[in-house]
Amino acid sequence: MPWVRKRAARGGEVHFTAYYRDPTGRTRSAGTFASQRDARAAGWRAESSVESGSWFDRTAGKATFREYVEETWWPSRHLELSTKQSYRSYLDKHFLPYFGDQPMAKILPSTVQGWVTQVAADGLSARSVMKYHVMLHSIFKRAVRDRIIAFNPCTDIELPKVVTRKMPTLTPEEFDRLLEVVPERWTPLVLTAIETGLRWGELIALRPRHIDFLRRTVSVQETIVEVSKKISPTGERMIVKPYPKDDEPRTLGVSQDLLDVLAARIQHLGLGRDDLLFPSIETAGGNPVSRNTFRTRVWLPALEKAQLAHHVRMHDLRHAHASWLLVGGADLKTVMDRMGHRQIQTTQKYLHTLPGADDRAMNAFQLTRQRHREGV
Repeated sequence: MPWVRKRAARGGEVHFTAYYRDPTGRTRSAGTFASQRDARAAGWRAESSVESGSWFDRTAGKATFREYVEETWWPSRHLELSTKQSYRSYLDKHFLPYFGDQPMAKILPSTVQGWVTQVAADGLSARSVMKYHVMLHSIFKRAVRDRIIAFNPCTDIELPKVVTRKMPTLTPEEFDRLLEVVPERWTPLVLTAIETGLRWGELIALRPRHIDFLRRTVSVQETIVEVSKKISPTGERMIVKPYPKDDEPRTLGVSQDLLDVLAARIQHLGLGRDDLLFPSIETAGGNPVSRNTFRTRVWLPALEKAQLAHHVRMHDLRHAHASWLLVGGADLKTVMDRMGHRQIQTTQKYLHTLPGADDRAMNAFQLTRQRHREGV
């Protein structure tokens, strides 16, 4: 319950100050007034805002965006290392330069809209603007919850429209052309990538003990995350995690041809069961290969030699894996399990049809109809 204290001012005037308790129990002033009635009304308004959950700390809102993010929001985040590195990059490159010195309480929807307009004009893609906006929204959402500001200025912002473009899928013929120009020492890695659809971190974390030659399977039990030393808890760039991205190991069936390739590699390098299959240097006990090193020294030169009609990322082998499975008749749930997705909607994003897929679909339709007629 609020209360009022009578205060004597200079010149014999009498003022009345209203007090109330904030959500933490701390005594706060609701202002000083010339009449006790006005002071009491102000106290009740403040008390009501506490009870309704709309109260916020007006003095705390004077803290700058940089102060709030660095001292409160960032230390409280519990993120995967790769996500943490991305968030740090977004903060340093986009948010802190624009919002850093502005008081939290003075950042309005128009301020956020100004940032969106500026980065879009600077060439940031619509998809990236949307992704960054999600993170910015979470910062201000936390500030509202902490009673630093009264509302989230990221709400109802006009974002650029994301136009989904159909990406070409690597065909088996294009893959063969590419494989021919990949250096021989890296062909086992590329063959494993296309046949398993593994993420890069899962691929470079494979070891001989993850391969079951009798059951013809590859077990995905680890992943390697490459992060900045500033983010790394150990100071190392390559962090081995016990499980892949979805926190659940999975086992994939593979062909005998791939197993023969991997067996030859293990024998040639003299790899122990715990050595990396694809180290940066061709030797047992080698360190993980960096994604950027592989891209610049191996992948991009191979693409230039292959002269494909479209650019292909290493990650596109994962897309191709899913598409080839589906075109070949695999059901969506099986592909979902192989890809390590938790939701079927995620798998559907990888469904790129190959040339001639529509003709094969119509042939399947006609075959089913013909069988029905013959049955009749």
